[in-house]
Amino acid sequence: MTVLTVPLAEAGPASLTRRTRVLRRLRRNPLAVVSFVVLALAAVVALLSPWIAPYSVEQTDFGHTFSPPGTPGHVLGTDDLGRDVLSRIMLGARASLEVGLLAVATSLIIGVPLGLAAGYFRAWDAVISRFTDLLLTFPFLIMAVGLAAIRGASLGNAAVAIGIAQIPGVIRVVRSDTLRLKSLDFVAAAVVDGASDLWVLARHILPNATSVILVQATVAIPAAILGEAVLSFLGLGIQPPAPSLGTMLATAQQFAARAPWAAIFPGVVIMILALAFNVFGDALRDALDPKGDR
Repeated sequence: MTVLTVPLAEAGPASLTRRTRVLRRLRRNPLAVVSFVVLALAAVVALLSPWIAPYSVEQTDFGHTFSPPGTPGHVLGTDDLGRDVLSRIMLGARASLEVGLLAVATSLIIGVPLGLAAGYFRAWDAVISRFTDLLLTFPFLIMAVGLAAIRGASLGNAAVAIGIAQIPGVIRVVRSDTLRLKSLDFVAAAVVDGASDLWVLARHILPNATSVILVQATVAIPAAILGEAVLSFLGLGIQPPAPSLGTMLATAQQFAARAPWAAIFPGVVIMILALAFNVFGDALRDALDPKGDR
């Protein structure tokens, strides 16, 4: 059987040229560069936070509670127990990124194969679409409450709840792109040439749908970060004394008048992370658009 190569997925000068073109478009976008730098710094800080944090996240100093930002030894101040806010934000950002990545990985592992099947096999489309509608009827808060009741509140359960809630979006995006790719000439040529359905999906449709999946992931991560903050704020996510940006907000709300910085700084970090992912996702979508300027 003669194997047809796919223009967008083949290895060699063509794919290299496409990657170069995408990188060039990203470099020409100032917002994309800034957002990428922010995300890279956040990733480095998150990875190294157990070693570079000034203090242990559980270290208390009752003689210096509610120290304002700029206090010697505490750049961002301390909370109600005298714990260093900067150290807790570093570890809290690490937890938020972990939940975001785990949730998106869960949604992609389940959603991508189902989306491919729904878009390629007409007989499966109705079943998978009904499954998608069923998932949409359960808000992620309800699933989080159920998981917390059965298995206890934790980082892993929060990631699973958020990931399940994101599966319908992944299925719909991948299904739509699969339908588009299925109608193109190179897929029809592969089928006529005798390629199996699995071969067509794995070697022709999936590689060409990678850009759509990648953009969907960058959009889903900030939603997962916000979801983790909401769950932790409600006590359904990461449990104290483990640091989380959501639990920091929940604890600081009762002291907002006395120590507003304990709530402002974690909130700002959540906002920056979500905004950076959204901006970079938009820039990546534009850079991957084959209709864009070359």
